[in-house]
Amino acid sequence: MKLINIGFGNIVSGDRVIAIVSPDSAPIKRIVQESKDKGLLIDATCGRRTRAVIITDSDHVILSAIQTETIAGRAEPKEEYKEEDSGDED
Repeated sequence: MKLINIGFGNIVSGDRVIAIVSPDSAPIKRIVQESKDKGLLIDATCGRRTRAVIITDSDHVILSAIQTETIAGRAEPKEEYKEEDSGDED
């Protein structure tokens, strides 16, 4: 199970995330309002400006104050350092 830090000590399950989007467009604002009306909105911004909207497979919508690119970077698996053989060993 992959956990993603979305800021201010808040963590979400990476396995449940469908999309991480910017909150600026009208369709996303509509999704946020609809989820608020249904009681499925989770505000993890700690009173700061919303910079990312995370949509999960359970129809929950999570607001984060961290940039979408930052969250996406945290969601990607880290590449392990691979030592390449140069063949110069004697």
